[in-house]
Amino acid sequence: MSVAESSPPSTSVALSLYRVMQIIRQTEEELARCHQRGLIHGACHTYVGEEAIATGVAAHLRPEDVVFSTHRGHGHALAKGMPPRELMAELFGRETGCSRGRGGSMHLFSPEIGMMGTSGIVGPCILQACGGGYSFKILKTDNVAVAFFGDGATNNGAFHEGLNMASIWNLPVLFICENNQYATEVPFSYAAGNTNVGERGPMYGMPSFTLDGNDVLEIHRVAGEAVERARSGEGPTLIECRTYRTRPHAEGMGDFGYRTREDVDSWKLKCPLVRLRQTVQEDDSPSLSAKFDAIDAEIAGVVKEAREFAEASPPPASETASNHVYAEPARAPAPPVPPATRSITMTQATQEALAEEMKVNPTIFVMGEGIGVRGGNFKTTAGLYELYGPERLCDTPICERGFVGLACGAGMTGTRPVIDFMFADFVLDSVGEIINQVAKMQYMSSGRLKMPVLLRGCIGIGHSAATHHSGNYYGMYAQVPGLRVVVPSNAADAKGLMKRALRCDDPVMFLEHREILTVKGPVPEGDYEIDFGKAAIARPGKDVTVVALARMVHLTLSVCDELEKAGISVEVVDPRTVSPLDVDTILKSVQKTGRLLVVDEAFGPCSIASEVAAHVADRGFNDLDAPIKRINGVFTPTPYSPSLEKAVVPNAEDIAQAIRDLVNE
Repeated sequence: MSVAESSPPSTSVALSLYRVMQIIRQTEEELARCHQRGLIHGACHTYVGEEAIATGVAAHLRPEDVVFSTHRGHGHALAKGMPPRELMAELFGRETGCSRGRGGSMHLFSPEIGMMGTSGIVGPCILQACGGGYSFKILKTDNVAVAFFGDGATNNGAFHEGLNMASIWNLPVLFICENNQYATEVPFSYAAGNTNVGERGPMYGMPSFTLDGNDVLEIHRVAGEAVERARSGEGPTLIECRTYRTRPHAEGMGDFGYRTREDVDSWKLKCPLVRLRQTVQEDDSPSLSAKFDAIDAEIAGVVKEAREFAEASPPPASETASNHVYAEPARAPAPPVPPATRSITMTQATQEALAEEMKVNPTIFVMGEGIGVRGGNFKTTAGLYELYGPERLCDTPICERGFVGLACGAGMTGTRPVIDFMFADFVLDSVGEIINQVAKMQYMSSGRLKMPVLLRGCIGIGHSAATHHSGNYYGMYAQVPGLRVVVPSNAADAKGLMKRALRCDDPVMFLEHREILTVKGPVPEGDYEIDFGKAAIARPGKDVTVVALARMVHLTLSVCDELEKAGISVEVVDPRTVSPLDVDTILKSVQKTGRLLVVDEAFGPCSIASEVAAHVADRGFNDLDAPIKRINGVFTPTPYSPSLEKAVVPNAEDIAQAIRDLVNE
């Protein structure tokens, strides 16, 4: 979209913009020197040459507006109001840094001023900004979310998914592409089939602009109009700012194997700070020139003090290294579960929990494919659309990475998203968002950001669903610090655990076995929770302990009466959650029985069965009267034909025989 001519800005506006650009420029140049001195332990990605973009956009943002950024985020943080001393201290790895020494150059957090974080991964900021915009829609505010990203991100799927979601839901988001013409060392002219990013907006139904990224006054004008459109409910805007970084991709990297000194020198002559001074000093006013010079001197003092502060600050204490992996302080233990008075299915139980929580917590919203009017593929949201409408029961495009990334941004900005991804296999498209963003956000922000995100979907083999609708991935997610991983086996547990998940500040992966969704069981009415990390004794016994998950609990219980008749008393332990895993209850059971069998439908290598066995071998070895045994699914993708499918999953006969063999050891 072309840009209209405008009247020159006031002198006060020009001086204000110049001051912010000088803060960025002088801070970055000092950081480059500090990198050479060895004060910066890791990467240092400077923003030199691009100062006009962050400055022109952030000038229109309020503290409650939010910014999501990329690895080259120093300028965005400073423009949003971060003091240079906090930025420098972070790169020095000090406890006074904006991320308390946890982030360095690529992970800058200051939610107090609306700086919601930068990422070393390309693209997530686009999706998280959509999440911020969706939060503001749910919360009925006129706040705005901004995503800053480089030209390389426009070739990433997050760009398409993010712009598409922002368009169809009319989100108050600005997408700012800082096209510095190189993604690390790959020229954009090579990497993009269409190098005109600013022309892509109309394809998504939004206004878009291509601007000179070194013209702070024009960026300021266009961004101001875009912010006002967003605040007034007119939706998103895409702005491409064509610029150039005049320092290497990161300090210490070679710069002239992919571009020339002549090219860099020519862009240095287009410096946005010099350009602004020349533009507003056309009358060669000595007084105005003196004001610019005074700003230069003032900022030099600020940066000098910031560097001295950062150098003098202590490093974070080593004993805090594992703080803030999960929300702190821990919640109080849940009261005892009341007695059950009726029998319903697992699906009905979780739907009931969700309905009750949505009634009392207006920040909860649900996203997924077909979860609106249709009520979900497994009726997980049946009837809720009629109560809460399309914003809180939001049908999505098929873009799992997109709406999981959106959920991350929403969780950071005051709402509680529930992502219903139908089958656990589907959400693998978003595994980077889950592991690199959702699970790490509380830790990287030193606990200042919460991540109340519930990710739910079906697991399990059955119904000839074949290899893309049958996965059991709880073992994989249990390896990720920051995630809670829930695997219920019955309706009562599912409701209590769902309630817990909808009230805690940690991200929860809630995995429901498809083959037991319609199994009825006794469920208490009314409100109750079940703690994470508290296993259940599904059946008491004295001769052998069987630890089983999900459908395997049902199969194990189905053989216990027959084994009891043969004189074998089986104690069945259902962990209910695999992260955290209640090892103490398992050890207590093994201490009583002296034998352990672990039954797990998932593959054997690196499985939860392996983890249970390792803990018992380590802490309960002296209580064992026989070797630990495991039953796992066959290490193969899930086949389609019923005869093949039956061959790869444990069955009741396998479990019964393994128990007999173990007792006879």
